Amino acid sequence: MGAQDAPDMNDVAMHATTDSRPIHRVYVDGFWMDKTDVTNEEFAKFAEATSYVTVAERKPRAEDFPGAPPENLVAGSVVFSPPDHSVPLNDHFQWWSYVHGASWRHPLRPDSNIKGKEKYPVVHVAYEDALAYAKWAGKRLPTEAEWEFAARGGLSGKPFVWGDQFRPGGKWMANTYQGTFPMKGSDKGDDGFVGIAPVAHYPPNGYGLYDMAGNVWQWTSDWYRPDYYARLAAVGGVARNPQGPSSPYDPTEPTEKKKTQRGGSFLCTDQYCSRYIAGTRGKGEVSTGTNHLGFRCVKDVSISNRSAVQ
Repeated sequence: MGAQDAPDMNDVAMHATTDSRPIHRVYVDGFWMDKTDVTNEEFAKFAEATSYVTVAERKPRAEDFPGAPPENLVAGSVVFSPPDHSVPLNDHFQWWSYVHGASWRHPLRPDSNIKGKEKYPVVHVAYEDALAYAKWAGKRLPTEAEWEFAARGGLSGKPFVWGDQFRPGGKWMANTYQGTFPMKGSDKGDDGFVGIAPVAHYPPNGYGLYDMAGNVWQWTSDWYRPDYYARLAAVGGVARNPQGPSSPYDPTEPTEKKKTQRGGSFLCTDQYCSRYIAGTRGKGEVSTGTNHLGFRCVKDVSISNRSAVQ
């Protein structure tokens, strides 16, 4: 588990992050994983059946944001808003905006909708929203170790979930960013899409799972700490079913509670963020959703399932 830079990737700046090292050995018990991210159609059934209201659809509480002007305490979510000019890549506020009225039902702005996008992954889901859906569906969110095991699809040590090359034979294998980041991307989308793609458009991995790289980030159940892999490696041996650290810590934002996210998104590019590389990690504050963040669920293998397999 984990990632390292491949020699032939240095010329395109596809570097693994330091928090995805060192590579260490992990064992996970059997489990089932959804073939795709949870879609708008599936999430709509859940919301209708339970009358669930997502975090993005709720008005923020003043006690959670002390000092915030009352006019800013309006329901909404974070949306990628590309600038029309070159900007420094060390300030992500240059391309992310809090949009009042944005939510899973209105992914870009209040007047946008998901009509015709029933098979697209649901986005703008905070961690508790994903948990609520998983519980309703009789499932749970994957641990980070389970997620990576499933994403690799039986390929060990490969830089991508489909193998060694980013575009084998010139074929696009995932929905990623084309163009100059973070300015406007390719008008046509060289990989077939500008923005999010429907689920299962690109080839599955060796386990039959779709979109385990690119398209939208996916929540895992692990708290995020950049030193977690180093801690596991220091213990030695094989970590069995690791559940993540007991508490979160991100030195760049030490007061924020963050969970680990995996897979990268349609905004990942070798110019800035190459998190579609297998083994690399992302992170996100638990109450924050964006228009490039979704999730998928897993389910434990039951005793009857094991008996049937045996």
